[in-house]
Amino acid sequence: MSTTYHEPFDSLSEDARNIHRALASVIEELEAVDWYHQRAECTNDPELKEIVLHNRDEELEHAAMGLEWLRRRMPALDAHLRTYLFTSENILAVEESAEGGESGSGESTASGGDLGIGSGKGGK
Repeated sequence: MSTTYHEPFDSLSEDARNIHRALASVIEELEAVDWYHQRAECTNDPELKEIVLHNRDEELEHAAMGLEWLRRRMPALDAHLRTYLFTSENILAVEESAEGGESGSGESTASGGDLGIGSGKGGK
């Protein structure tokens, strides 16, 4: 993947450039996860499959590290991850609840429910 800026490089803050770098890295790691996963799915050699799955899981670790760096710097990403991750409810029901639909469906098990982040549409 080539690093593509959609705005003039000199117009972007160092923070914006670093976020771009992290996003590009996470994308690359997830692409590698896909490649390794497909290879593991297709091989009929058990030892090779074990190695490829190990490599896939390493890339998942790298992607998670990059995602965490981004979460710490992007409040909107933090809010969305707190809403959708580590829930057992239907994902669309979680969205409806987060946007002011029925209360109680989709509470995050990681936060104990009330996220204090509002609807995500400018209101609280």
